[in-house]
Amino acid sequence: MDGDKADSIPTTLRLLLVIEEIAKAGVPVTPTDVNAILGLPKPTIHRLFTTLEAEGFLQKDLDGRTYSPGPRLRTMAGGILSSLRIRTARLAVLNQLSSEIGETTNIALPDRDAMIYLERVETEWPLRIQLPIGTRVPFYCTASGKMYLSSLKSSHLQRYISATKLEHKSRNTITDSDKLMEEIAQIRHQDYALDREEFMPDMIAIAVPILDVNGRLAATLSFHAPTQRFSIDQAMDHLDALKKASKELSELISN
Repeated sequence: MDGDKADSIPTTLRLLLVIEEIAKAGVPVTPTDVNAILGLPKPTIHRLFTTLEAEGFLQKDLDGRTYSPGPRLRTMAGGILSSLRIRTARLAVLNQLSSEIGETTNIALPDRDAMIYLERVETEWPLRIQLPIGTRVPFYCTASGKMYLSSLKSSHLQRYISATKLEHKSRNTITDSDKLMEEIAQIRHQDYALDREEFMPDMIAIAVPILDVNGRLAATLSFHAPTQRFSIDQAMDHLDALKKASKELSELISN
């Protein structure tokens, strides 16, 4: 954007344009990255970032240079995805999938340090695992979380693993950083993620990505089940149905 065009951007629009470019980037960015597109005066772009950070729309990352969506911006995004029109259609997809598989289906959103359950359709079995809407679960030991980690650039993934204490949640939790990196590389290749009793004893899960209009992971679709009823091999039998449903959900948020 040239200087004349930058000067023509109304002051009230500039904050929105910054937010728009951050959303397009999909990775942590610096004010300089964003300004390479907007072409605003250097003091102006830094002032806009400072304002957005102070109001909770952006937050500075661990490196002290880059910024990611803050809690208010993430809440806004979740609210948009939860709009009534989308939610009605989304629940129809989840209900159909849950009925076909016979187990609980979930949609989860990545937050700063965890996945948050946005939507859920419960199995009709009396034996069920209680993870209600709003539950936060770790990235490194859940199917949905590992699916999200696989969407990160290698440098951001390495930074996350280096900064995270990989605690045992069950006997199968991957707590070795090298093994976790290998697991994430495999997930990138196969485009689905498994939880082999890593988050909770006697629970397995499988997750696939829900993509936004730019083809990036916006959320995850998964189902989980107790090992008394389901094995990993049985879960894999439903991978095609899961991918079909995730494609329908991706189209919902892209249209």
